[in-house]
Amino acid sequence: MFRKRLTECAGQIQTHFDRTLSKLDSLPVVDAMAHATNGGKRLRGFLVLESARLHGIDPISAIWPATGIEALHAYSLVHDDLPCMDDDDLRRGEPTVHKAWDEATAVLAGDALQTLAFEMVTRVEVGNGDVRADLALSLAKASGVKGMVLGQALDIAAETSAIPLSLEKITTLQQGKTGALIEWSATAGARMAQSDITALSHYSQSLGLAFQIADDILDVEGDAEIVGKATGKDAEAGKATFVSLLGLDEAKRRASELVESASDALSVYGNDAKALREAAAFVITRKN
Repeated sequence: MFRKRLTECAGQIQTHFDRTLSKLDSLPVVDAMAHATNGGKRLRGFLVLESARLHGIDPISAIWPATGIEALHAYSLVHDDLPCMDDDDLRRGEPTVHKAWDEATAVLAGDALQTLAFEMVTRVEVGNGDVRADLALSLAKASGVKGMVLGQALDIAAETSAIPLSLEKITTLQQGKTGALIEWSATAGARMAQSDITALSHYSQSLGLAFQIADDILDVEGDAEIVGKATGKDAEAGKATFVSLLGLDEAKRRASELVESASDALSVYGNDAKALREAAAFVITRKN
């Protein structure tokens, strides 16, 4: 059920991206935006669409924030790949934007994708003014210095620190860098319905940490061709990760516990949340 639903959502989001970007002028920066938003699992967009479905939101309304969060995620990857950040040459098996174009175009494409995200979550099709304001404000917090940017800043600082990160600090880092946008995505449907976000918030917090632990495991065990980017970079850089702190076996056990915790948080939705439960299991078994 989950894999079929994930594929469906990915297709819907890609179609929405294609339609949106085709209305813009033909410029290198727009081509770079299209390159950055092509492919990927679309897990965050799936979480928006699935949480919206749980709350009876029309898919025509939900596709806007679902595509918006993928635009914001793409921006973060474009900037993360830059030489001043992680300096990666490959993303999803393709050249990163600064390699396919240049650094200036990559910066501008990332900037444009970020603003596109906020345009999408505030479209009139999304809902009433209160709903759109809530989505925009919560997304700003999740993606800014209280969320993703904070996590990235802590990550950069850790690379130059002589003191290795503790498990507590790396958890805080990853809750910002990875977890904040996952939590926003999973709670978006409840926000659109102006409903209680507590259960989905608990679900997504466990899901986000499990996702990051799986990423750390892939950096150790993954095949670079399947992962779509270089592996082994964390160990090479002496970077503290869940694997380096816990060990491989314990990291896998911790990820499994988080998946169980995520699933338990969805009990209020009964069998209607089956796809979300399967999504939690997917994040620790994926190969890329």
